[in-house]
Amino acid sequence: MSNKHAIIEKNSILMVVLILIVVSIGGLVQIVPLFFLKSTIEKVEGMRPYTPLELSGRNIYIREGCYLCHSQMIRALRDEVERYGHYSLAAESMYDHPFQWGSKRTGPDLARLGNKYSDEWHVQHLINPRDVVPASVMPGYSFLAKTKLDYSNIGNHLKTNATVGVPYSEAMIKNAKKDLESQANPDGDDSDTDALEERYGPDSSFKTKVVYRDFDGNAKMISEMDALISYLQMLGTLVDFTKFNEKATIR
Repeated sequence: MSNKHAIIEKNSILMVVLILIVVSIGGLVQIVPLFFLKSTIEKVEGMRPYTPLELSGRNIYIREGCYLCHSQMIRALRDEVERYGHYSLAAESMYDHPFQWGSKRTGPDLARLGNKYSDEWHVQHLINPRDVVPASVMPGYSFLAKTKLDYSNIGNHLKTNATVGVPYSEAMIKNAKKDLESQANPDGDDSDTDALEERYGPDSSFKTKVVYRDFDGNAKMISEMDALISYLQMLGTLVDFTKFNEKATIR
């Protein structure tokens, strides 16, 4: 046996051929089964696409580089689960383009941030982080409260996401502006929260309630802070982990 092994080691061409054969077999074993699967992501009850306001907030989150200091992926390690909550599921990022997993944490992981703090806390944190977290090195984003949200192209944004698999319907795309306004200003004259819930809430094919309110406390204007806080407040809230059965979700 050792002599046969020596023959392979001394013949570089033979070794290359054998390496290619082994790698090809290994690759086929891993890749071929994927062609027979509709999805490699487990289906989890509660997941829905972002509302137009949440999607606008996510765009601001990415624009301001928040992902550079905050990850949105809780690893399946004991210390991470004890600190942040249930480890992240692939399904929780299925509508993210791009995903916000990250690998660096100057600040805490935000995967389970939703409903952890009040809207007022978020407003103050964004204006001057050290008012609520004295040791924070995060810069302030007070200008978000003064900047009117530009959502003139939000319908096209939903349409673009739909082309890559996000289940935005024609009704969602057509009513994107109205849904955004209804969520950020539910007391407005043209607000229609019933229609918003019909498209994104429990009355639709989705099971998760849509939260609508004046997030930044200024009803006179839909600001970029409204959008960002709406996004932060829904992170990790779509899946009810008290009822989550991991084995039952795998299809």
